[in-house]
Amino acid sequence: MPPVVVQQALKRLGIEPDGVLMVHSAFTQLSQDGYEPASILKAIVDYMYPGTLLMPTMSWRFVNALHPVFDERQTPSNTGILTELFRKQYAAVRSCHPTHSVAGMGSLATKLLASHHLDDTPCSSRSPFGLHAQHNGWILMMGISIDCCTLVHAVEEAMAPEVYLKPVTQREEYLCRDRHGVERTVSLRRHQFLPRNYFQFQDELAREGTLRVTRIDNTICRAFKAGDLVRVVNERLKGLPDAIIAKPGDRYRMM
Repeated sequence: MPPVVVQQALKRLGIEPDGVLMVHSAFTQLSQDGYEPASILKAIVDYMYPGTLLMPTMSWRFVNALHPVFDERQTPSNTGILTELFRKQYAAVRSCHPTHSVAGMGSLATKLLASHHLDDTPCSSRSPFGLHAQHNGWILMMGISIDCCTLVHAVEEAMAPEVYLKPVTQREEYLCRDRHGVERTVSLRRHQFLPRNYFQFQDELAREGTLRVTRIDNTICRAFKAGDLVRVVNERLKGLPDAIIAKPGDRYRMM
């Protein structure tokens, strides 16, 4: 199927080609509708060519305390087929982080990804997730819901680290190697494994009119500004630091 339908969807959502876009994706429904990963990805890359395109290339399934080495070029992504194709075929840079790396291309990619390794939490203020909102960036959830939106972790870490992060005494050490062969030790406090209700924020964005929704055939695409999500989560956690932890009856995901 022609990739123009993807670019038309991005236009309907109001995503500026010369802006900053982070794409979270699941390909199951797109595949069932007859799309090929390479054509979908090329359509997104071509659309965002004037701007900056980011995709999470997380590797927490492959890099852990038993296998504590991350290689920017060699470590695969475990966040879907589009992210793996993107890091191999298009990304000019990938952040040097053992579990929550992000790959990117475009004018701001290096700036947004260069400092990810400097802090001991996965989504700190100097991570691509923490920096995204400062550049008026968009987030696209393509075939996937907000429960997979990593940006919420950045607000958790800033607002209530004692609730959502493991203690400093459980910090782990990793060897991270960038694409130039430079090696560095990265300290990491992992997120607590908790039943998190992120759907409350999707609902709030919808209520205030800042959530945009369209379809590519049967695949639902949701888009919003990173700054709007940060604001909504901040407001919620100010009064109740554990507000993200799911209560009985909530929609939630363990993460």
